[in-house]
Amino acid sequence: MTPSKYLLAFVLVLLAASAMAQEIVSGLSINEAVYQASVRIAEQEKINGFSQTNTSAITLPFFEDFTTSHIYPDEKKWQEKAVFVNENFPYFATNIGVATFDALDSTGKIYANADWVPFEADVMTSNAIRLDSIFDPVVRSLSPADSLYLSFFYQPQGYGRKPESHDTLLLEFSYLGDTAFAYYDTVLVPLNEILSSPLDTIRSGDTIRAPEAYGCDTALYRISFDTYDWDDWIWLPCDSVMLPTTEWDKVWQVEGLSLEEFLQENERYFVQVMLPVLDPKYFYDAFHFRFRNYASIANDVIPSFRSNDDQWNVDYIYLNYNRDQNDTTYKVLTFSQRAPSFLKDYQVIPYKQYLADPYNSIRDDFPMYIANLDKPSETHDASYMYTVEQINGGFNYRYDGGVCNLVPFYPGNNFQNINSCPEHAQPPVQSLFPIDFDKDTVSFMIKHYISDSSDVNIIVDSAIYQQGFYNYFAYDDGTPEAGYGIETAGAMMAYRFNMNLPDTLFGIQMYFNRTGNNANELPFDLMVWKDNNGRPGEISYVMEDQEVKWEDKGLYRFYSYLFEEPFVVTGTFYVGWMQYENGSLNIGFDANNDNASNIMYFAEGEWYTSNRSGSLLIRPIVGSSLILGEEEVVHSVTDKLNIYPNPSRDYFILGQPEIANDPHNIISIYNIYGQFVRRQKGVREIDVSSLSPGMYVVRVESKNKMYTAKLLINR
Repeated sequence: MTPSKYLLAFVLVLLAASAMAQEIVSGLSINEAVYQASVRIAEQEKINGFSQTNTSAITLPFFEDFTTSHIYPDEKKWQEKAVFVNENFPYFATNIGVATFDALDSTGKIYANADWVPFEADVMTSNAIRLDSIFDPVVRSLSPADSLYLSFFYQPQGYGRKPESHDTLLLEFSYLGDTAFAYYDTVLVPLNEILSSPLDTIRSGDTIRAPEAYGCDTALYRISFDTYDWDDWIWLPCDSVMLPTTEWDKVWQVEGLSLEEFLQENERYFVQVMLPVLDPKYFYDAFHFRFRNYASIANDVIPSFRSNDDQWNVDYIYLNYNRDQNDTTYKVLTFSQRAPSFLKDYQVIPYKQYLADPYNSIRDDFPMYIANLDKPSETHDASYMYTVEQINGGFNYRYDGGVCNLVPFYPGNNFQNINSCPEHAQPPVQSLFPIDFDKDTVSFMIKHYISDSSDVNIIVDSAIYQQGFYNYFAYDDGTPEAGYGIETAGAMMAYRFNMNLPDTLFGIQMYFNRTGNNANELPFDLMVWKDNNGRPGEISYVMEDQEVKWEDKGLYRFYSYLFEEPFVVTGTFYVGWMQYENGSLNIGFDANNDNASNIMYFAEGEWYTSNRSGSLLIRPIVGSSLILGEEEVVHSVTDKLNIYPNPSRDYFILGQPEIANDPHNIISIYNIYGQFVRRQKGVREIDVSSLSPGMYVVRVESKNKMYTAKLLINR
């Protein structure tokens, strides 16, 4: 439908968008990262059988900062897989990586017993710990006199959803209770010691007891469900084994509150708890401690509200002896936040757009958050540097920030700051990325390092960011922490982007969260607008009657809505939707990167700027084209193939619909030496997971035409 005709068609729908139209940011109903990890584990167990990690008791000290595991806790230290180990939900953590407690189970889905009444949700239990003895420097027994403390940092909400006051986080210690029946001890007995002669047989239904010579309890017996002969052997119950039960004491609990309230009360984003281990009953050879949280979720009145909620972040867990109440610091320098993009406004832009205005595309400088967890009296001479290296290319450089005196993290939330050390806290982007007009896509690995010059000057922490220039614009980092929507029928959402030079818009990539009962599968019209003084103006393009869709394979894969008629966009433009029904479309929402000023929604006949800090997982796809004029429909050059994502990890998709939908297309892939490596026919998506990282050439034959593109595989 043309934009002018479309205007008449939806005027009445716009009138229906009442003053009640409002933005909704909801938690995730399904954590895709956890869900896919659970599927992989289940598939591996089907093939290899269930494998159990060695669970021999841990000796002191016990320490966990969640930097050596991802998604699930380290099974060498923890029993369950309920919590989510990640770096996305903590806000100014002590270090990168926490365990997040929420309302999602070990498969990434809302707990089956979830309700608006608080229910027991995640549990994180330590493996057995030897609190009866220490073994270094000499073996000796432990007791309360050895001054044992368990410490940890915690934070409510973070980048997630706040826990209500009744949604608590608690900690429990284990001890041995009264003895109770545990299992039957058995003995293996030859039937020739039970049967009278080789001609005798034990049949199904017979009662069998162990011979008296075995010293077993004669009250115990086994009923046979099979036939046994003179030469057979059989397991028989011998004795009841009684073992102490494991009981739990609640030693700490905190009520839920928002991060803002938490900060007002404590003047810091994470608080450390110090708990002495005093009772002698805890000092045994299989001590456990466990964290648990209680959560509650919305009822079914508004399905899109029935999602993850009540998040807590826990980090830096430390159990050891010879500690005291003031032992709250650590001789550690660490990055507290993830490494940022070097681009001024985006996480990703097309390389062609960067080449058109490199100086205004790149930041002058960027923030780095470095913390010193040592004593308030102990400053450290911290060294900071970063390196930039082109992937599969020759460009590289290094920035050396020199040495600065790093103030302690405590008291307060002290990071290296712009006043004391701008070379560390706000380092410059020291060089432009290379200018190479022969390339369509390129990426760079940016690695940040800190070391302690006041010690032995070794690297003590690092952070990595991959800077990509691909065939789309992205404000987001590719990972949703929540979902965004507008609840009212007739509502519209527009997302602003800016071109450095005119280019062809081929479609829109969108990542919708999966929701319980598919509550967000609502029809919508995909729309593109021109700019009108900082607000969406004239409609440029409409794709009517679209559905919420997902790509089935891979983690956080965007679905690409490709236009039948790609067209040129210039300057500022907007992409978004109009919906016809009440309910949230639940588009992925990246809470770590704030671009609220570029998100707008339509209500009361006007466009309003969003007040929800974050970025939408929506990405315009652009590419090479013949620019014939603003009003003309522009098609891609006949020998130019558009593929995405590029660089690719496991797959790529053909970008032009006329090629992708051709059942007779032939896709051939060649390496950089011109050697043929792969061919597929009549497909839209090509699996390259088995190909080695590097540069390839993709050639497609379709409808008597030949198309080519360069493909970078990067893992």
